[in-house]
Amino acid sequence: MKRAFIFPGQGSQFSGMGKNLYESNPKAREMMERANEVLGFRITDIMFEGSAEDLKATRVTQPAIFLHSVALAGCSEFPVPDMVGGHSLGEFSALVAAGAVSFEDALRLVAARAGAMQRCCEMQPGAMAAIIALDSDTIETICARTPGIVVAANYNSDGQVVISGEEQAVKEACAALKAAGAKRALPLPVSGAFHSPLMEPARKELAEAIARTEIHRPLCPVYQNVTAQGETEPGRIKDNLLLQLTSPVRWTQSVKAMLADGATEFTEIGPGSVLQGLVGRIAAGREDLTIQGIQ
Repeated sequence: MKRAFIFPGQGSQFSGMGKNLYESNPKAREMMERANEVLGFRITDIMFEGSAEDLKATRVTQPAIFLHSVALAGCSEFPVPDMVGGHSLGEFSALVAAGAVSFEDALRLVAARAGAMQRCCEMQPGAMAAIIALDSDTIETICARTPGIVVAANYNSDGQVVISGEEQAVKEACAALKAAGAKRALPLPVSGAFHSPLMEPARKELAEAIARTEIHRPLCPVYQNVTAQGETEPGRIKDNLLLQLTSPVRWTQSVKAMLADGATEFTEIGPGSVLQGLVGRIAAGREDLTIQGIQ
């Protein structure tokens, strides 16, 4: 049996997140208070008492989800995993769980990433939409021939791909994809075109922060979004973290790679349960799997 720890990304936040953990676990409380110091504001106040709108701002959402996930992982009694992976932002939590980067260094990276992405969204608003029940080849082909910038951004599961890009291009692509047979094309409540070429200014801004961050060889392979393969070489991990901003999240491919490498137990660590559902769809028919979560 091989264990995989998986960590959620943006969108899994909720008001009150992490409060019970903070109140019940001294180690988690210490980590969260240290995060307040590193960030320079009391993110725990927003996590515990903030509204859904307060938590939606990218500069808050990303460090909040990261903090909740890493505190849970640090306080869990699970054995050391055989592999880890994370969806977009979750990749940073995965790297901490694998011992590749320290909690504080990763938090600083996440804060830099969140700030860069939020500024990027403010400079050039974009859009994203979930395409349901259409094969990825057709989605890629239609995006490529749509005027403007629109790309496949998140391969979440077989039959669920998110597209991202300029607002008009996403709108036109959605119409074309529905005409091609997509069951639904759902606009997402975001203001930016994450994991698309529109994030290039954020990628350039983040490059310096990643370059000065010390990353060690992880204790187990980290299945990164860009390559959908288990990575262990620090230089490649750094390169992939940077490429991730403008490249698609290959979550479907990552889970399939974990399965091929022997994963039989998936544990989602962090707020929400979205990844558990995605793994269940990707691994449909596999009765030997255990899929669980701690939040």
